[in-house]
Amino acid sequence: MIINITRPRFYTWSHVLSWRTNSDGLGNVGTRVLTKVALTGAQLMRFMKLPSGLRPGIWGAVIGAGGISVLGFSVFGWTLGGTAERIAKERAEAAVVDVLTPICVEKFNAQADAPAKLTVFKKASTWDRRLIIENGGWATVPGANAPNKALARACAEGLDRPA
Repeated sequence: MIINITRPRFYTWSHVLSWRTNSDGLGNVGTRVLTKVALTGAQLMRFMKLPSGLRPGIWGAVIGAGGISVLGFSVFGWTLGGTAERIAKERAEAAVVDVLTPICVEKFNAQADAPAKLTVFKKASTWDRRLIIENGGWATVPGANAPNKALARACAEGLDRPA
């Protein structure tokens, strides 16, 4: 008894369809049965026939990609998205402090008893100078609830410089 099965039209790499001879012990060795065999990744790689010159090329591409990645991030200045965002945020905050520092110094000098407060300010320690600026409200950015510590530090340095 011979079963006539047509071959499938589509073949996939994950399942290889093979034809094998079925011997059922009754002498029907001519019977062909379609079997579906699932292959693991290692079996699939052994099943594929690659040209002998392709393996060095693949290794060269892998080593080259690793090498250019190391060079790019260490020498050429490549950064990841998170690092670029952090650097941009730091630069924006520094620019805001640079712009607002002269305004903070002017506000301090515009108060009624500025010379007396400047004398008290210059006698205070570095930590206390920043606190004087913060408590005076000159380091509070419009729209913020708390004083900006970087602005207070820059304002204290600006007041400490000789005019």
